[in-house]
Amino acid sequence: MRRDDRDEPFDDLFREIERMMNEMMSGADVDFDSSSAVDSGFGMDTHVDIHETDDEIRVVADLPGVEKDNIDLECDGKTLTISAQSDHRQYDERVSLPQRVNEHSASATYNNGVLEVVFESAEHSSGISLE
Repeated sequence: MRRDDRDEPFDDLFREIERMMNEMMSGADVDFDSSSAVDSGFGMDTHVDIHETDDEIRVVADLPGVEKDNIDLECDGKTLTISAQSDHRQYDERVSLPQRVNEHSASATYNNGVLEVVFESAEHSSGISLE
Protein backbone atom coordinates (compact mmCIF):
# COMPACT_ATOMS: atom_id res chain seq x y z
CA MET A 1 0.00 0.00 0.00
CA ARG A 2 1.44 3.40 -1.00
CA ARG A 3 1.37 6.06 1.61
CA ASP A 4 -0.26 9.34 0.65
CA ASP A 5 2.29 12.21 0.59
CA ARG A 6 -0.22 14.43 2.34
CA ASP A 7 0.09 12.26 5.47
CA GLU A 8 3.75 13.25 5.94
CA PRO A 9 4.31 16.57 4.15
CA PHE A 10 7.91 16.93 5.37
CA ASP A 11 9.15 13.41 4.61
CA ASP A 12 10.87 14.45 1.39
CA LEU A 13 12.54 17.38 3.08
CA PHE A 14 13.81 15.24 5.97
CA ARG A 15 15.07 12.55 3.59
CA GLU A 16 16.97 15.16 1.57
CA ILE A 17 18.51 16.70 4.70
CA GLU A 18 19.56 13.26 5.91
CA ARG A 19 21.05 12.45 2.50
CA MET A 20 23.04 15.70 2.47
CA MET A 21 24.30 15.14 6.02
CA ASN A 22 25.38 11.59 5.19
CA GLU A 23 27.11 12.86 2.05
CA MET A 24 28.90 15.56 4.04
CA MET A 25 30.02 13.13 6.72
CA SER A 26 31.14 10.40 4.30
CA GLY A 27 34.56 12.03 3.79
CA ALA A 28 35.08 12.89 7.45
CA ASP A 29 37.01 10.71 9.83
CA VAL A 30 34.09 10.36 12.22
CA ASP A 31 33.08 7.25 14.12
CA PHE A 32 29.67 8.21 15.49
CA ASP A 33 27.90 5.68 17.67
CA SER A 34 24.53 7.13 18.65
CA SER A 35 24.09 4.69 21.54
CA SER A 36 27.17 6.03 23.35
CA ALA A 37 26.48 9.68 22.48
CA VAL A 38 23.58 10.00 24.90
CA ASP A 39 25.82 10.72 27.89
CA SER A 40 28.43 12.77 26.04
CA GLY A 41 27.23 16.13 27.34
CA PHE A 42 25.93 19.38 25.97
CA GLY A 43 24.63 19.44 22.44
CA MET A 44 23.36 15.91 21.89
CA ASP A 45 19.85 16.43 23.25
CA THR A 46 20.21 19.96 24.60
CA HIS A 47 18.83 22.86 22.68
CA VAL A 48 20.25 26.41 22.59
CA ASP A 49 18.41 29.34 20.97
CA ILE A 50 19.70 32.86 20.45
CA HIS A 51 17.20 35.69 20.02
CA GLU A 52 18.46 39.06 18.87
CA THR A 53 16.71 42.44 18.98
CA ASP A 54 18.05 45.96 18.54
CA ASP A 55 18.51 46.33 22.30
CA GLU A 56 19.39 42.88 23.60
CA ILE A 57 20.64 39.36 22.99
CA ARG A 58 18.74 36.53 24.69
CA VAL A 59 20.25 33.03 24.99
CA VAL A 60 17.92 30.20 26.02
CA ALA A 61 19.38 26.76 26.81
CA ASP A 62 17.78 23.53 27.99
CA LEU A 63 19.67 21.98 30.91
CA PRO A 64 17.46 19.11 32.06
CA GLY A 65 18.18 17.68 35.49
CA VAL A 66 20.64 20.40 36.53
CA GLU A 67 20.39 22.18 39.87
CA LYS A 68 20.73 25.98 39.78
CA ASP A 69 23.82 25.88 42.03
CA ASN A 70 25.63 23.65 39.51
CA ILE A 71 25.57 26.19 36.66
CA ASP A 72 28.52 28.49 35.89
CA LEU A 73 28.30 31.24 33.30
CA GLU A 74 31.08 33.38 31.83
CA CYS A 75 31.08 35.93 29.03
CA ASP A 76 33.86 37.92 27.37
CA GLY A 77 31.52 40.10 25.31
CA LYS A 78 31.61 37.82 22.25
CA THR A 79 31.19 34.29 23.66
CA LEU A 80 28.98 32.91 26.42
CA THR A 81 30.41 29.86 28.19
CA ILE A 82 27.87 27.62 29.93
CA SER A 83 29.19 24.94 32.30
CA ALA A 84 26.73 22.80 34.21
CA GLN A 85 26.60 19.44 35.92
CA SER A 86 23.89 17.05 36.95
CA ASP A 87 24.16 13.64 38.62
CA HIS A 88 24.33 12.00 35.19
CA ARG A 89 25.81 14.59 32.84
CA GLN A 90 28.39 17.29 32.33
CA TYR A 91 27.48 20.23 30.10
CA ASP A 92 30.09 22.50 28.55
CA GLU A 93 29.19 24.83 25.73
CA ARG A 94 30.63 27.96 24.14
CA VAL A 95 27.95 30.00 22.41
CA SER A 96 29.17 32.58 19.89
CA LEU A 97 26.98 35.66 20.22
CA PRO A 98 25.77 37.35 17.01
CA GLN A 99 27.15 40.73 18.12
CA ARG A 100 29.25 42.18 20.90
CA VAL A 101 27.37 42.51 24.19
CA ASN A 102 27.91 44.35 27.43
CA GLU A 103 28.73 41.35 29.62
CA HIS A 104 28.38 43.49 32.78
CA SER A 105 24.69 44.03 32.00
CA ALA A 106 23.87 40.30 31.93
CA SER A 107 20.98 38.84 33.86
CA ALA A 108 20.18 35.14 34.07
CA THR A 109 17.24 33.04 35.22
CA TYR A 110 16.86 29.29 35.57
CA ASN A 111 13.45 27.68 35.86
CA ASN A 112 12.32 24.09 35.25
CA GLY A 113 15.49 23.13 33.38
CA VAL A 114 15.52 26.20 31.13
CA LEU A 115 18.36 28.72 31.41
CA GLU A 116 17.79 32.21 30.03
CA VAL A 117 20.60 34.78 29.82
CA VAL A 118 19.92 38.33 28.63
CA PHE A 119 22.60 40.83 27.55
CA GLU A 120 22.35 44.43 26.46
CA SER A 121 23.91 45.10 23.07
CA ALA A 122 27.24 46.89 23.31
CA GLU A 123 27.89 50.10 21.42
CA HIS A 124 29.65 49.46 18.12
CA SER A 125 32.35 51.94 19.08
CA SER A 126 32.87 54.48 21.78
CA GLY A 127 34.36 57.91 21.41
CA ILE A 128 37.86 58.54 22.70
CA SER A 129 38.63 61.99 23.94
CA LEU A 130 42.05 63.37 23.18
CA GLU A 131 43.48 65.79 25.69
